[in-house]
Amino acid sequence: MPATPQRRRAISRLRTGSAALAAAVGIGVTVAALPAGADTVHPDRTGHSGRTGRTVDVQLLSFNDFHGNLEPPQGSSGTVEELQADGTKKSVPAGGVEYLAQSLRTARKGHPYSVTAAAGDLVGASPLLSGLFHDEPTIEAMNQLGLDVTSVGNHEFDEGRAELTRLQNGGCHPKDGCYEDGKKFAGADFPYLTANVTDEKTGKPLLKPYTVWRHKGVKIGFIGVTLEGTPDIVSANGVKGLKFHDEVETINKYAKVLNRQGVKAIVALIHEGGLPASTSYNYNCDSPGPGDGISGPITEIAKHVTSKVDALVTGHTHQAYACTIPDPSGRPRTVTSAASYGKLYTDTELTYDRRTHDIVRTSVKAPGAVNHVVDRTQPKAADLTSLIARWNKLAAPVAARPVGHIAADIAGRGANAPESPLGDVIADAQLEATKAADKGGAQLALMNPGGIRSDLAYPASGSEGDGVVTYGEAFTVQPFTNMMNVVDLTGAQLLTALQQQVSGPNEASPKILQVSAGLTYTLDMTKKGADRIVKDSVTLNGAALDPAKTYRVAMNEFLAGGGDGFPAFKDAKNKYVGPSDLDAFTAYLTAHSSASSPLKPPAADRVRVVK
Repeated sequence: MPATPQRRRAISRLRTGSAALAAAVGIGVTVAALPAGADTVHPDRTGHSGRTGRTVDVQLLSFNDFHGNLEPPQGSSGTVEELQADGTKKSVPAGGVEYLAQSLRTARKGHPYSVTAAAGDLVGASPLLSGLFHDEPTIEAMNQLGLDVTSVGNHEFDEGRAELTRLQNGGCHPKDGCYEDGKKFAGADFPYLTANVTDEKTGKPLLKPYTVWRHKGVKIGFIGVTLEGTPDIVSANGVKGLKFHDEVETINKYAKVLNRQGVKAIVALIHEGGLPASTSYNYNCDSPGPGDGISGPITEIAKHVTSKVDALVTGHTHQAYACTIPDPSGRPRTVTSAASYGKLYTDTELTYDRRTHDIVRTSVKAPGAVNHVVDRTQPKAADLTSLIARWNKLAAPVAARPVGHIAADIAGRGANAPESPLGDVIADAQLEATKAADKGGAQLALMNPGGIRSDLAYPASGSEGDGVVTYGEAFTVQPFTNMMNVVDLTGAQLLTALQQQVSGPNEASPKILQVSAGLTYTLDMTKKGADRIVKDSVTLNGAALDPAKTYRVAMNEFLAGGGDGFPAFKDAKNKYVGPSDLDAFTAYLTAHSSASSPLKPPAADRVRVVK
């Protein structure tokens, strides 16, 4: 593919920036080869010269956790909650890359200094339109909407380091090849930053640890990290040969490096997040009332990241917030997240001082940040509509095949409850696929909530008709294609696993497993840690769980490997490998539904919750 004007500018910029790189290497910092798009400004943002005085306003547009959702997400997964003036809440349809691109382009108008950044998980756990093609369509879309830089997220490692490197640098897939005749995948025009991910042998960052955005004398450094606990939530093969370092230590290290290069204005892109007190995107995160504000891992990170960093763009928890948390010097600093799936974008105003080359932050004022809805009533970006149509044509033979029928929406990702109706369906499907003696002999099934990526929506997404579930829609719900495992666990081990839902690494943000029919227990959220699981309430098919008895338990291979903070599963024995979770799901939908007898949403009453 011939070099685009943007790529030629990037190459030129890289050549002129060699002195800065040499300086970085000279002080012991290893910088990976720079991808196209580093240290550049997109051509539609050159504009006029802006202010001629000492300060200039820089617009930082950001989003996170896009997860390949090129088309508007279905059901409640495709809405955001908006707090109304009278205190009520309204559900607003949002998302879709055609609308995200249009929103960003509209926001940039009148802002000659505008940079667009993301905080990881752009790809991975993607709907079929992107996932079927190893997320090449999403990278193309990010190039077209003008993304300048992103941190890496945990899902960027779903297919391993080699695939992440391919997404950055380009080239056709090593097994599936090129998807379009005469077209070679060009890779990302923007740099993926992996400051805290290093090669175990060399100690060098996997990709570039930081980049510097430059425009008309303005310089802003970006440092990108993912959560240190990535190996706990990604398959072992995905992170093989890599080491994940502390987020705060890494950011502070590279902030010093940037300062030594004369870069004083710094933004950290962190794929780790928090939990605001309200689920409304326009909630005042800095409200001083009892129970207000934000909690979760990002709060401690924000308190300890060096004051040299002027703003934190975060993600991972799929929450919406624009908060202010004091830095170590006590000055207010913005900490933002734009929910997920391209439903929101954040607009942060950074006041850049041309004399000090830093962002102006006083003890009483932080950069202003506001989350905006990616509204579906606005015009679509025509070039992104064309991109979706092109890839949909390639995916259609696979995506459009009907696999089942539903009577109403079955909430999964958007359920906002410990147990979801779709979680019950998936667990039942996994049990049915593995309960036969020659299929593993499972007596119960457990499903991790993070593996449920969407809802099943009743309205048709295409021409299939209302209530029809297509293979593409099923894939969107279960995109990982994990193989099912059936293992031996004692009742004591099973109880320990249930306790690990709400203790250890999962205590602050519980991961409630979805359970198959017949398994019931009480979850008491008024208690703490493992005590939240009421021991004598756990029953299977009406009988109390016997600590000494051995049970055959079905789960996907990710859970069986201890993923999502469940080390108890790694002690299981007598493993049987069954079909993929997606095959189990589609087979269940086909067997248990028809046009005349569609599947109804389950009651989701297997886990009794005390609040």
